[in-house]
Formats: sequence, structure tokens, C-alpha cells
Amino acid sequence: MSDSNVSTEQTPGRSSFEIGHMTFVEITEDPRTGRLPSAHQRSRETIEQARLADQVGLDLFAVGEHHRTDFVGSAPAMVLAAAAEATENIRLTSSVTVLSSEDPVRVWEQFATLDQFSGGRAEIIAGRGSYTESFPLFGYDLADYADLFREKLDLLLKIRSRNPLTWSGRFRPALDHADIGPRAVQDELPIWVGVGGTPASAVSTGRLGLPMAMALLMGPITSHEQTIEMYRAAAEQAGHDPAALRTSINLHGYVGRTSQGARDTMYPYFARGMMDNNHQRGQGFQLPRAAFDAQTSPNAGLVVGSAQEVIDKLLAYHEIYGLDRALIQIGFGGMPQKDVLESIEILGTEVAPVVRREVAARKEKAA
Repeated sequence: MSDSNVSTEQTPGRSSFEIGHMTFVEITEDPRTGRLPSAHQRSRETIEQARLADQVGLDLFAVGEHHRTDFVGSAPAMVLAAAAEATENIRLTSSVTVLSSEDPVRVWEQFATLDQFSGGRAEIIAGRGSYTESFPLFGYDLADYADLFREKLDLLLKIRSRNPLTWSGRFRPALDHADIGPRAVQDELPIWVGVGGTPASAVSTGRLGLPMAMALLMGPITSHEQTIEMYRAAAEQAGHDPAALRTSINLHGYVGRTSQGARDTMYPYFARGMMDNNHQRGQGFQLPRAAFDAQTSPNAGLVVGSAQEVIDKLLAYHEIYGLDRALIQIGFGGMPQKDVLESIEILGTEVAPVVRREVAARKEKAA
């Protein structure tokens, strides 16, 4: 196989703009009822969300990796494999795989197996990890945070590009003509890099010519302008065509029947999640209602409101960044399943078709 680490070929039938649903499968006490769902309940709800996302025509379903008992998603490939059996068309991706504390050989095996089970629908978003519980859990030193990711990403890309493989590095035993299987169904299983806004991360991703998935929790909608400028500049300097590289943004949001209803539904759960499920367990932060409402304004990061508001916000993101996709984390903080499902349905049936049509028209006009 080729030694190339990147392919700029577009997947046949890919939407002009992809929209997906993302979850961390967190376990949070309901602020209105005081009930704490079981891990089993949250697991089954997650598969139901994936099934509906597929049925209403969303492009992506994503699961984040966390290693605590207030999350179920410590093994995203397992969750995605279950989702694969409940779906037919939707693409299945991690968001993110904490590659720094994983074995790239095992990551490849898991996602290539998922690709086989799903008929070629698997993707990986590899990241350094903003939640760091996995590092001591698997015996890694946080002092090696950046070096771990660089080396393990290098290995993962090499596993993708050729087999058998001979390789050596600092953090895992060397490989000598290792036969690593299975191979993926796709000619090249997509590997994205998750970037939280660190300039060095954007630059290194651009140099590799890999697709970049940015994350925006809260803040101005323009927060990643420098990130994407540096990414594209680095890609061009390294000989890659920036126009051929794909970019995404991961966001928190909720789409409801009305503007105010969407905000009223999302706020108590999102605020509880920020307190209970934040990076440092038990040391989350208070999110006053006024601050939340400010973050739902047209110039701020959260994607919350009526279908038209969400359409307008996603089109604004596309105009600012030239994005190819958006992953929206619906229901963070233990929102009731009926509300999550209603939002997924509106996103797929009312928001996504309009956004795709408008983005396609923009691209045609620019061509």
C-alpha cells in the first residue's frame, strides 16, 4: 500500500455540509427530578439516539472517550459497534479518541473492525484529551502529553498506510514486520485530529495534511479564526492544498420548536453538566442563566434555538470558517431522552436539508 498519510479524495455521495449528533454518554443527576440514571439506561438511550439520527438523515454519530464512572463512553468503539447494528447509513466516529493514552495498534484494530461491521462507515477523531484521567490509569506521565500524541499519531498513520509494518519509538515496544489486522473496508479510513484551539496543534495538523476537528465550548463564534488560518497556512507551506483539506467544528447545542423553549429546555441540564461532569470532577463551574443566554446569541458559540436560528448559526459558522461539517452535542448534562430525540429529529428533518442546500449554492456560486 502507499506510504502517503493523507488522501484528498472526497467520499462519493458526501453531503455538501455534514451535520451530526455527538454524545459523551454522561451520567448526571436530573436537576428537576433528582434522579440519577443508570449506566445501562444511558447506554440504551445512546443507541436509540443513533438509530433516530440515522433515520432522519443526519450524516454522523459521534461518541467521546472518558474514563470515569460518570461517563459510559470509556470504549467508544464498543458503543459505535452497537450503533452500527442499529443504523444503516450514518457515519460513526469517535469524538475524540484520547490517542495519547491509547495503543495505536489497538485503536486501529478496533476501528478497522468497526469499519468491517458497519460496511465502511467508521472514522477516528484523534485528540490529546482535555480530560486527563486516562493518563495515570494507563501509566502515562502528563509531562509527556505532547510527545505521546505526536508519536502515537505517527504510528497510527503508518498502520493505516502500510502493512506489514516495521516501526520504533519511545513509548511502546518496536514493531518488526508486524501484521496488523483487520484492514479497513474503506480505501483509507478517515483519521481527523481534534484541536481545542492551541496554535501548535493546528500547525502540526496542517503540516500533516490531515482533516481538523475544532472544538468550541463557549465564547465568540469567531474564536477559531486564528486556529484555522494557521492550519491552512501550515498545510500550504508543507505542500498540501488547503482547499482540499476538510474541517469540522464540535459544538454544544439544542434545537427546539421555539427559540425560548429551546433555551429553557437546555439550560438546567447544560448547567448541571458543567458542574458535575466537567474536566475536574466535583470542581465544575457555575453557569448563571444570563451567561448561558449570552452564549446563545448570534455572535456566540452555542447552537441553541428554533430551527431557523440553528440554520442561521450553522451557516454563519460555514461562512466564517469554510467548514465541511458540524457535530452538535445535544443533551449534555442528562437531558431527558424525549427532549434529546425531539431535537435530533428537528435537526435532521428541518435544519440539515436547508443548511446543505444553502452551502451547496454557496459552493456553486464560488466555483
